Amino acid sequence: MIDRNAAVPIYHQIFLQLRDQILSGERPFGSALPTEQELSEQFDVSRITARRVLTELSQQHFVERKRRLGTRVIFQSPAKAMEANIDQAVDSLLAFGRRTTVKVIEVAAEMPSPTVASALGVGLNQEVVRAIRTRSIDGVPLGYIVSYVPAALAGIVTADALAKAPILKVLEEGGYKAEQAEQTISATQSDPTISQALDIEPRAALLRISRTVYNGARHPFLLTFAHYRADKFTIRLDLQHLSIAAVPVLAHSGA
Repeated sequence: MIDRNAAVPIYHQIFLQLRDQILSGERPFGSALPTEQELSEQFDVSRITARRVLTELSQQHFVERKRRLGTRVIFQSPAKAMEANIDQAVDSLLAFGRRTTVKVIEVAAEMPSPTVASALGVGLNQEVVRAIRTRSIDGVPLGYIVSYVPAALAGIVTADALAKAPILKVLEEGGYKAEQAEQTISATQSDPTISQALDIEPRAALLRISRTVYNGARHPFLLTFAHYRADKFTIRLDLQHLSIAAVPVLAHSGA
């Protein structure tokens, strides 16, 4: 979404959104970006504005534009993945869920974007379930979380279930235990929807966590994009000897 009343030019707002999606891994290396026409329709802007957005991304070496082939992501993060113990990480996430209160905004079926379809291993014509929640601590909104699961899990991931337990717990009780996960942490800025949900200023700093969760057969069944207020939330890693995996620990930074 864009804020037409903001001092930041519209083209730059769209550029920042796409750039952040690329940096976070939501739009991975080799994935296609929308065409000028698609961007124009998505954000209700002119083709000239959409062209400027894609040109800016290309000039900053996030994408490559080729005639008749479209625009594809060429950015690859130089960061090397760290290994962590999945059971300890899940325990940490569940503990965080118990320390916070949840508000379920929406649980609905929809057709997936190419990014969601690829992450969950489903077709573009196969529905997924999208769940949107906010988490608060001491009455202060802390995080805006959007999760996707295959449509086959619609009977498990319901609004009632998510109001009572974190989504990882809901899925585990439904027979889907997290055995592996890939997680990317990045910085981004809030859009109007998140700003309103978290009661923060437009384009405020956010910590964004993208997570794909797999079962023991390496089949993905959960994709989550979590956005946390940078002024209220930190992530701590307890780094130990190489024989013991680093464990991510979520920590609220105070009221």
